[in-house]
Amino acid sequence: MNRKITILGCGYLGTALAKKCLAMQWDVSALTRNSETATILRNLGVGMVVECEIADQSWHAELVPEQDFVVTCVGAASRSIQGYQDSYLHGQSSAIQWVKSGSVGSYLFTSSTSVYPQGEGEWIDETSSNEGCSPRAQVLLDAEKMSFPINDFSTRSYILRLSGIYGPDRHVLINKIKKGEIYDGNRDRILNLIHRDDAVDAILKCLQSGEQNKGGVYNVSDGRASTRGEITDWLSVKLGLAKPRYLENDTGQTPNRKISNQKILNDIDWKPNFPSYQEGYNHILNQS
Repeated sequence: MNRKITILGCGYLGTALAKKCLAMQWDVSALTRNSETATILRNLGVGMVVECEIADQSWHAELVPEQDFVVTCVGAASRSIQGYQDSYLHGQSSAIQWVKSGSVGSYLFTSSTSVYPQGEGEWIDETSSNEGCSPRAQVLLDAEKMSFPINDFSTRSYILRLSGIYGPDRHVLINKIKKGEIYDGNRDRILNLIHRDDAVDAILKCLQSGEQNKGGVYNVSDGRASTRGEITDWLSVKLGLAKPRYLENDTGQTPNRKISNQKILNDIDWKPNFPSYQEGYNHILNQS
């Protein structure tokens, strides 16, 4: 069956998702605020590409809201509270308004595990408290709430809370080591990661899951919670470079927790192809 999907906020993650959907011969539409990304999407064969800020409702008339799937995977316009509000809160409001004007099978919003503020190194799941989260994380939580109740606008709705995304052309840790830069924060702080391709696969597995799955909130992480120092020391050895230094300047409010992916492993036919940073970064280094 030729499925129809619209990807809103189509950037790093969304472009990789579009490639996978096109390979499955789905009818793909996309919204992006970046003109270079728009050109890439058109060259890939995306049928309809609109260049616009998601919070700007002018795009509503250009994209058809009759879709099997809608995925909102926007990134923040900036790190400021206003940037988060514009992209996530106002953007989500705009997306839901557009979805309600048509007919959508499944709606999926990508959020972040930054909504968990815990700092004692404990394991966190979807039932864990969000009390005391940062102002930016609160914006994400407010945006998440718009995804429910699902009967208002779609058959089912998903929120995927993604851990730190890394993958092809996103080499922040590697680049810092190569430049010999000092890292902010503590080396023993836990870092939870997800490879971009595993995040894409999780999105697709949710959208294509059986009717018995009615949607919900899922953490998407590789499940291997490692310290920043462990990861960067391993990378430095692989690169044959000096181990990086850390400022050791984390505050008591800095999140430091292990993200459990057990719920999505139990509910959805998904598991990470890169279950740790070693597999993921080995793949990246072998491709470079």
